[in-house]
Amino acid sequence: MGSQDTVRQAGGRRFIPLREITLPHQCPRPVRMAVLARAPYFRGLSESELDSIDRRMRSAFWASGGQLYRAGDRARALYVVAEGRVKVSQVTPDGTETVADVLVPGELFGAMDILGEPSHLQTATALVGSCTLGIDQDDFRDVLLEHPQAALRVLDDVAARLSRAHSDIGGQTTDTVSQRVATALLRLGDKLGDDRGDHGQLLDVPLSRADLAGLARSTPESVSRVMSRWKKEGIIDSGRRWVALLDRSQLEDEAAGKR
Repeated sequence: MGSQDTVRQAGGRRFIPLREITLPHQCPRPVRMAVLARAPYFRGLSESELDSIDRRMRSAFWASGGQLYRAGDRARALYVVAEGRVKVSQVTPDGTETVADVLVPGELFGAMDILGEPSHLQTATALVGSCTLGIDQDDFRDVLLEHPQAALRVLDDVAARLSRAHSDIGGQTTDTVSQRVATALLRLGDKLGDDRGDHGQLLDVPLSRADLAGLARSTPESVSRVMSRWKKEGIIDSGRRWVALLDRSQLEDEAAGKR
């Protein structure tokens, strides 16, 4: 990216440009195979086994802001992010959209009857131009019958989702806002971190304060107060829709409730 890796001035305000992601409207086979090999359900399968799964997949391109599905839609397929970034969100009773997760290449998402989810509980939206691979319920059932190893991983995943749901409920009542924000930033850093040297680890995805509030199960106002304090302390840096983690050890202490 050359000179775009540096901090610039814009109207007197600093910003670090995020990486532009431009993609073809189809995912080429090498990309599809590499992504399937990393997908949790299919990891460890042979190339020929992955090829048989790939033939059941349908690739699709989504422009930034494009919705793959909405909460309440009938659940018909599972998806794998091939390129780009996809966010999953839900709407609270007062009509506020809250972000539940940001997905990167290799991550699975979606729902279907055989996984106990007849309808989507969340909305999936492309944060940037993205390619996804999708498989419908009938084809997915055939894959599980042909590959017991994948079927066992699906069972493990369903159990893990239930465990995370219980943990989230507990964390919401016991963790402080600072702990939840730090945990969300560290998780994003692990998934999306781009080392920018003196400018820290940039979260290479455009996120608003409202997005971070959703991930931290808090309000944009509370998140802004925490982020402003950390910025003054040199723990993070931030600007319009970008955040850089400058001191991960301090964030880790925050997440553990040690500060």
